[in-house]
Formats: sequence, structure tokens, C-alpha cells
Amino acid sequence: MNYDETLNYMFRHLPMFHRVGPAAYKADMNNTIAICEKLKNPQNNFKSVHIAGTNGKGSVSHFIASILQESGYKVGLYTSPHLKDFRERIKINGEMIPKEKVVSFIENNNNFFEEIQPSFFEMTVGLAFEYFAEENVDVAVIETGLGGRLDSTNIICPEVSVITNISLDHTNLLGNTEEMIAKEKAGIIKNGIPVVIGETQMPSTEVFIEKAKEVDSPIFFAELNYKAQNVKYSINSDTQLIMDIFKGNNIFIRNLCPELKGFYQVKNIITTIQAIEILTEKNFNITKDNIIGGIENVIKNTSLKGRWQTLSTKPLTICDTGHNIGGIREVISLIKNTPYSNLHMVVGFCNDKDIEPILKLFPKVATYYFCKADIPRGLDAKELKMLARKQGLTGKSYKTVSDALESATIKAGVDDLIFVGGSTFIVAEVI
Repeated sequence: MNYDETLNYMFRHLPMFHRVGPAAYKADMNNTIAICEKLKNPQNNFKSVHIAGTNGKGSVSHFIASILQESGYKVGLYTSPHLKDFRERIKINGEMIPKEKVVSFIENNNNFFEEIQPSFFEMTVGLAFEYFAEENVDVAVIETGLGGRLDSTNIICPEVSVITNISLDHTNLLGNTEEMIAKEKAGIIKNGIPVVIGETQMPSTEVFIEKAKEVDSPIFFAELNYKAQNVKYSINSDTQLIMDIFKGNNIFIRNLCPELKGFYQVKNIITTIQAIEILTEKNFNITKDNIIGGIENVIKNTSLKGRWQTLSTKPLTICDTGHNIGGIREVISLIKNTPYSNLHMVVGFCNDKDIEPILKLFPKVATYYFCKADIPRGLDAKELKMLARKQGLTGKSYKTVSDALESATIKAGVDDLIFVGGSTFIVAEVI
């Protein structure tokens, strides 16, 4: 098989959660364990950092990887989902896994996969771990896919675990309260391994403290140790985010200017710096200049996309992958603080989400362009339009994302704002 044929096989034969939803979710780790055993447990051959959370885990993963790269380490990075190319999920120092490696991995293990019928994610975890081991990475930054306790990535024993925050998402699989979801995320906390909590929230804080005590894991609440002060934020065609970072009462970094511009990145940066401090205590050679360079060059170093990303100006067109109630709340806050004459919202969602509480957050004074991403899991645009109308949101439905964005671009004035989002897959189609 060539690369395109290999991808077709993977998408066709392996259940993929981000395309088909809960049908692809496996509530155990048996397949992952079997795959890694067949591959001779490559996850034991490199150091790692493990990151879970409802929102922010992707950004924190990329920040940590970028800082480690700036420090001279060979860094593996495993994240999900991808936006345009499957290989975005598996990178070393910002370079995607070669197509040839993806092809050979499937060819070498195809018979075994036919036997155990793994999910797309389980297979991808095995591929990433084998690739990182073969390439002798110094450290791999591993983002969980869904939850934590039963996530396929939870087979690793990291240097530090990170849980960014807790919000209601995937409630049909992880539980319908923040406490239940926190218990699933807390599953990545391991015996004696330090854990960083990005946001101090109730009741999840108590869940994390209890779990850390149970397994004798040192626990660090990033917000209690580091603060961002003198934050200056302006949104226009050249968005600026500048801040000072304090450790306790002492200045740690002055005039930090992150390459990721969303205001919500302030929390992610604090979380990242706390995790990096723990790595330095574990003899990773990371300087303050490396931290600054990693945060200020994260897109350059890792090719991260889709976080409050400007697609064009005049009219200002911005996309963001926020897709659950916590992520959307941050996005709406950014929109409210962006100057514009008129607001145009190109939005779509997945059909397995409870979108009523999400739609309640959206501004009513806006023109909406409802659309469906080109995946089976996408919510029908006409159905979305009807659901949105109940919340006072008005607009038209479109057959494709590109049709919706094209219509918004034609109708928008030069001083208007066009926002594109609601789903990772909507953003993927416009980047």
C-alpha cells in the first residue's frame, strides 16, 4: 500500500472516535496493552510527560514540547485530533512522522490488527510509541485522547503528570458531573509521580488531592505558585498578549509575549511553567531563556494551529477549536473584547454533544452561518439552525463549511469580525 491507501485502510477499518463518536470508544486498555506488548513495550524506552484535561491540554502539550526543544532536547509530541494531515498527531521536534513509517507500521501489524480489532486511537498510540522509541527521543510529551483513567496513553509512566482543567464534555462517556469527569482525569495520577493541576476548581480539587494522597503523588496547584500580572491584551489585526510572570511575590519573567494570542493562554502558560519547574528538579537542563523562547516560538517550533488563529484581515477572520462549554465560554469572552462593526458567526457542532447550554452562550446580536463538517459525526446544519433559533440565534444553513465562510466573507464589511468554530472539524476545513 502507498500512503493514501494506508490512510484509507485506517479510516475505513479502524473505528475513529473523532469521526463516528462513542462507537469507537473502548472502555478498557486491553488492546493498547496487547499492541504495546507486540511492539516490545516501546513506551518504556523514553521519558515522558503526560497531559490530560478538558480544555487547554493541547496548548500545554505544545508549550512544554516547545520549551524542551528550545532546551536542546529531541522531543516527541503526540496529540489529537489532527486538523489536515493525520501525521500532525505524531511529531519529533515539530516534524511530522514520515509517510513511509505510517505505511510500514500498518503493513507490519495488519494481521494482528485484524485479529484484535483495535480502535483508530489505540493503533495510533502504538505507532507513536514505536516511532519515538526507534528515533531515540529524549522525552515525549503525550496528550490523552479522552478522559485519562482508561485512555490508551495511560500505559506510560511519566516524569510528571499534568491536568489542565475540568469542564463538562463527553458526558455520555465520562460522567455528567464535573466530579465524575475529574475522577476519570485523575486516573493519570500515578504512584510517586508529581502531578500539576492547572486550575484550582471545586469539586475537582478535592478529587485530585484525594487521588494524589492515595498514590503518594506530590501535587502542585500552578495558580498557587505562579501568577500572571500586568497582563496587556489587545485584539485587532495584530493581536497582542503581554504579561509578567511572578513566582510568589518575585518577578520570574518580564514582558512575556506568547505566540499563541488567546487570553485563555494565560492559564495554560502558568500550568506549563509549573510543569517545567518539576522537570528541572528532575535534572532536565532548562533555563529561563528556554522557557521564554519556547512560549514565544511555540507555533514556529511545533506548527500548532487553530488556537484563536487569524485567517485573514479586512474583514478580520478568526478561528478557534474550542468546542465544549468551557472552551466556548473563553472564545465568547474573546469575541466580546474584539472591536468590530458587525459580527458574523460561522459555526457547526458534532451530533453527540448537548449543545443547548453551549448555544445559550453565543451572542444574539450576530449573523449566523450554520454548517456541518464533512464527517459522519457532524450535526446537520438545518437541525442546528432550528436548535439555535430556540436560543434567539438567527441565520441561514449551508451545505458545506466553505459555502458558509464564503457567504460570510461576501456579506461582511471591512470592519466586521468573522468567527469560525464550534468544532475542531469546522476549523480543520478552513485552515
